[in-house]
Amino acid sequence: MANEATINPHGLKILAATYLQGVDLTRIDEAWEIVVRVHKGIRHFSGELYVIHLLEVASTLASMHLDLDTILAGLLHGVLKEGAGGKEGIVTVDELAEKFGKDVAAIVQGSTRITQVHYSGKLVSQAENLRKMLLAMASDIRVLLVKLIDRLLDMFLLDMVDREQQLDIARETMDVYAPLASRLGIDWLKRELEDHAFRFLYPEEHYELSNKLESSLDERQAYVDEVIKILYEKLQQNGIKPLRIIGRPKHLYSIYKKLIAQNIPLERVYDKVAFRIIVSTVNECYESLGTIHADWSPVPGRIKDFISVPKANNYQSMHTTVVGPRDHFIEIQIRTEEMDRVAQEGVAAHWAYKEGQKINKNDAKLFRELKKLVASLQEVEDPREFLDSVIGELYDPEVYALTPTGEVKEFCLGSCPIDFAYSIHTEVGDHCVGAKVNGRQVPLKYQIQTGDIVEIMTSPTQIPRQGWLDLVKTSRARTRIRSWLRREEKEKALKLGREICEREIRKYDTSLKKIIKSGHIRLILKQLRCNSLDDLLAKVGSGAITVQNLIKGLQPAELRREQEVQTSELPPEELANLMVSQQQGGESGQGKSGIKIDGIDGMLIKISQCCQPLPGDPIVGFITMGRGVSIHKADCINLLSSDPKRWIDVSWSGIVEKHYKVGIHISAENQRGIFAEISGAISSDNANIVDISAHTTETDRAEMSISLEVGHLEHLNTLMQHLRQLPAVIAVRRL
Repeated sequence: MANEATINPHGLKILAATYLQGVDLTRIDEAWEIVVRVHKGIRHFSGELYVIHLLEVASTLASMHLDLDTILAGLLHGVLKEGAGGKEGIVTVDELAEKFGKDVAAIVQGSTRITQVHYSGKLVSQAENLRKMLLAMASDIRVLLVKLIDRLLDMFLLDMVDREQQLDIARETMDVYAPLASRLGIDWLKRELEDHAFRFLYPEEHYELSNKLESSLDERQAYVDEVIKILYEKLQQNGIKPLRIIGRPKHLYSIYKKLIAQNIPLERVYDKVAFRIIVSTVNECYESLGTIHADWSPVPGRIKDFISVPKANNYQSMHTTVVGPRDHFIEIQIRTEEMDRVAQEGVAAHWAYKEGQKINKNDAKLFRELKKLVASLQEVEDPREFLDSVIGELYDPEVYALTPTGEVKEFCLGSCPIDFAYSIHTEVGDHCVGAKVNGRQVPLKYQIQTGDIVEIMTSPTQIPRQGWLDLVKTSRARTRIRSWLRREEKEKALKLGREICEREIRKYDTSLKKIIKSGHIRLILKQLRCNSLDDLLAKVGSGAITVQNLIKGLQPAELRREQEVQTSELPPEELANLMVSQQQGGESGQGKSGIKIDGIDGMLIKISQCCQPLPGDPIVGFITMGRGVSIHKADCINLLSSDPKRWIDVSWSGIVEKHYKVGIHISAENQRGIFAEISGAISSDNANIVDISAHTTETDRAEMSISLEVGHLEHLNTLMQHLRQLPAVIAVRRL
């Protein structure tokens, strides 16, 4: 069996030496020493030694002809993972920077998953790791290259993990990593990631499709040979000498997508093979297209010129679908040698970090677009919304439109001028009032078509509107609109909260300014559990802090005392026992409510309606004269402003009641069917609606306060998380 002593990076050095002439490759040996020391005895999830996996990552990066820093980072990218086996602190970022340079250290750090922080859930952990990678990618694209190759090699070995982990990794690969490979223009890597993810996400469909294609392999190969021969003859007859013509089967997932999208059987997918014609010049690309169309009828709407209008990832090619021999649809791509290299290798085709080489303008444009993508996600805090926004930003573009200056913008189907405006700049989007398409004014609901020249019209008085969310299709536009609406809502809440506070404070012959100056504001913020004055004002304005609770915080302490002199000095246990003896025929609430008071039986228990605690919430009992013990959440504002001498320790136990009342507040887009969608989600989670009040705001937002019956805290948290996942829901909070 192999061990670290029998494995070495000799093959990696030979591979790197084939294209890195004059570069000091002894740094690979130095990196290997660290890798072996840190990962000695550690195994990859596949069971093989972890150092083998790292060597394969570095070797794949070398096969892409990437620079030495990237290769070193691929080799070292596991050494910061708490030692990848619990040996924390063996290698630090500073040590890597000192030994291999700041670039290598930064790439390794950006490629390292966050493992030191224990997140509250898988969703949060996934979001934070992805956020970290994207931020690092914006500074150095090589971070993403290392992560992509690392993920690809993991996908080869995914059979070794349990089904749940397979699904998690495959879904993330399909939704995030494959689209990112596409953004970098690395076509082979995108296809590999998609096909591997497809195998684990839809194993039955993958098995059936691959078997059917395998059974018809000989027939398809004969057809490919026939078409290639005809293409050579037709082109040479017209004076065009193609460098080569290639016929390759489309990858499985692209065929599967076509089956699903068009709802057709495999037998009706005729373009299972894509043909690629490589010629010497751009002129020959267009001449070849004309020659093909002269003999084979083109399919309307399937001719795409990415030579004169390249994709954002620098991809250039001429695409056409024609009715070929025996009336089969065949897809043909026509490009030059350099275009083909860029199409296959993407950003690695002319690597910006090679020694003495400046970044070319096409790569610079791609990096700017990726940085804009990262910037557009910076303000998204909610983990679910962040992940949805990332996936939404990585759509496969189907519409290509131009600015008046000729800059190409890419969109998904159905995008409107507002999407176009936000793709230019947030300010342009916020103030968009209309657009001219091909010189003709169009409404904001107009759907942009490929080839449109779009000119955005703006006005300083225009602001985003709630209804825009029904028009836009891109995640970037949706995120920016929601962000603006939230800021506007907060500003309104601040203004209203300030007015309410000033009004109530005047009753005590003082002002907000005087309270701030005296320092009493710190006590009020502490009592009401607010981080700052703005936090207090916003909570008052939004209703999170009621006027009643605000008044309690503002009142002098002597006005808030509710205790009686006779019992003020009694310990809580004695006071509670006294109350039990005074109850006449009162029924104990301990069994019914599931509340336990140590050492005391027969006490009347009441669940407080001001904070509505649920099983699972930390709770404290408050002794009320003649009315038993009132149960509050430990952080209830009413409890914190009461006399601590009346507090008593209580706990949840033996819960008999199946339902507890609790209030939630929902902010959502005011669209048709929203109430039915929300009530359906609540019903699906086995919760009951007791009461509901709702209104719409000036910005056409639906605000709902709902009283529910739930079983316990975890039940409520699950329900609130499901509500937040509804597309129209903006915010959900517990009252």
